[in-house]
Amino acid sequence: MTEIKSGSVLESASALVERAMKAGADAAEALVVEGASLGVSWRLGKLEDVERSEGQDVGLRVFIGQRQAMVSSTDLSEKSLAPLVERAIAMAKVAPEDPYIGLADPALLAKDLPELDIFDPTPFPDAEALAAKAAETEEAALAIKGVTNSGGAGASWGRSGMALVTSGGFTGSYTGTSHSFSVSVLAGEGTAMERDYDYSSARHQSDLDTTITIGRNAGERAVRRLGARKVKSQSVPVVYDPRVSGGLVGHFAGAISGSSIARGTSFLKESMGKRVFADGISIIDDPHRHRGLRSKPFDGEGVANHLMNLVDKGILTTWLLDCATARQLGLTTTGHAARGIGAPPSPSTTNLYMEAGTVDPKTLISDIKQGLYITEMIGMGVNGVTGDYSRGASGFWIENGELAYPVSEITVAGNLKDMFLNMTPADDLAFRQGTNAPTLRVEGMTVAGS
Repeated sequence: MTEIKSGSVLESASALVERAMKAGADAAEALVVEGASLGVSWRLGKLEDVERSEGQDVGLRVFIGQRQAMVSSTDLSEKSLAPLVERAIAMAKVAPEDPYIGLADPALLAKDLPELDIFDPTPFPDAEALAAKAAETEEAALAIKGVTNSGGAGASWGRSGMALVTSGGFTGSYTGTSHSFSVSVLAGEGTAMERDYDYSSARHQSDLDTTITIGRNAGERAVRRLGARKVKSQSVPVVYDPRVSGGLVGHFAGAISGSSIARGTSFLKESMGKRVFADGISIIDDPHRHRGLRSKPFDGEGVANHLMNLVDKGILTTWLLDCATARQLGLTTTGHAARGIGAPPSPSTTNLYMEAGTVDPKTLISDIKQGLYITEMIGMGVNGVTGDYSRGASGFWIENGELAYPVSEITVAGNLKDMFLNMTPADDLAFRQGTNAPTLRVEGMTVAGS
């Protein structure tokens, strides 16, 4: 398994673009995506499953005037290219006109691609090595007193790469790797059982946590949830554990997507340049983060991307834009285009995170007489138009600044506009996912229980 750098994949994409232009396209772009993965599932000391996949896909987008069409195939052989181009041209001729489509402005294209170190050159583990990692993780979790069963462990690696060629002058490619493992276990007996989990994922195998750490974390978390109670409905401060706090940042990102703003379906559509978060809070998107899980050297349209402060000390500074939504709003793309083989680009974040605060998590909750500490969210009750927020949750009840006992079967509700303005981050930011935030405290939320 090697990194995409040049050669046959870029040649195939270039040939596809050239054929499309000769066939009558005014502009064209070809995207080739290739990848391979291997994963194992393990439960109660036995190997349950081994899955391996390997493939290569190509997508072609052509433009005729203000009409576009996209076709895709898993066959990159010479005999398949001609009919692929013919279908794309025929579809574009009858497609509806769209005044906002088109390739990126050549002046915005990425030229000097940064080195992100997202490809791990060390030999990939085989199925036996992955099974051993999963087994060690499960063993460490089952060794925790009170853990009674396993929901299973797993380990995997993957390699994915993409090459993009456009008739507007862009040619580029990159490859990334991923390594991960996880475990889920149960504690308790009969109807009084609780489940929890932990995982580790990284671009490089050497950056993974140890199997002992992940296993113990999963086991201890499951045991801590035993004896969960309900609480009375009330308005209290709510604290989000880092495992779930990134979800609030994700809701914000959806609200500033150019697609939502252009359609007028975002509760933040009138908030540019205004305070949308508490003073001091900054939210950053960094596509060039070293070994970042979502790092990439250019966006899905070949545009140069860079670190951006989406929120600077509480003030909203930008929308997330690709070329089409930028044109629709009379702006310039921010380099946030993402795409698949069979669909046009759309705005998306990369390594998105809220900057850490200045107080530790213990201090953050120390003055809460009654409150909720959330470790798990359930459901997706968020209205992107109004900002209304209502989700199921479980975690721990806070009494006099301490985690007192586990709670479950509760709902937390509020409005994201108010939540953002009444939010305080702790200092424990860690980069474990594509979207990350530290422990977050939100004042005055409604907790619905018994």
